[in-house]
Amino acid sequence: MRLYCHYCRSCFSNCYIVGTEAHPKDAAHPLDAIIIDPGEMDLKILSFIEDNDYTLKGVFITHDDPFHVNGLATIMRIYNTEVFAINPVIRDYRTTLVRDGDIVNVGTFSVEVISVPGHSADSAAFKIDRLLFTGDTLTAGLIGKTVSSYAAATQVNTLRSKILSLPGDYTVLPGQGPPSSLKAERRFNLGINSFEEQKNRRPVFRVEL
Repeated sequence: MRLYCHYCRSCFSNCYIVGTEAHPKDAAHPLDAIIIDPGEMDLKILSFIEDNDYTLKGVFITHDDPFHVNGLATIMRIYNTEVFAINPVIRDYRTTLVRDGDIVNVGTFSVEVISVPGHSADSAAFKIDRLLFTGDTLTAGLIGKTVSSYAAATQVNTLRSKILSLPGDYTVLPGQGPPSSLKAERRFNLGINSFEEQKNRRPVFRVEL
């Protein structure tokens, strides 16, 4: 399996392409690829797909945010492929709807869907082997922004129960910022740790007479 990481300068986000390895002794072996979060579609992404003779089997969206889907319209003009997301419609394109716990078999890939609401209602992470594509829910040292304390609690609790609890280590590939490891995020993620500290603080009420 090959991983190509593309930094989208126009929107400061990460786009990922996962492709299968070529088998020199097996010319009939399919060369498949999938894209996660196409914040843009430029010649570098196109060249990686075409120069490696990949067949694009799907586009996976971690959440419906312009910084992560701006390249979708161009992709759909070039390729006849499916779009997978928790949201049923992304930028006027109907998606193949996925839900928490689904195992999506597309081409030669097996993709596990993990719903992580909080940053947005449709936020998802995708697990492929030991790779974990987390969108904006979990980045290096931080967690996704939320609009309420309820959403923040939902996000942290879900991250703890579904992501940080995964056995062993994974490479964390976020929608923004550098890659990390699940082992490092368990120990050092400031977003989760600060949330837990605030939750454990008991309010002190003083009454002056």
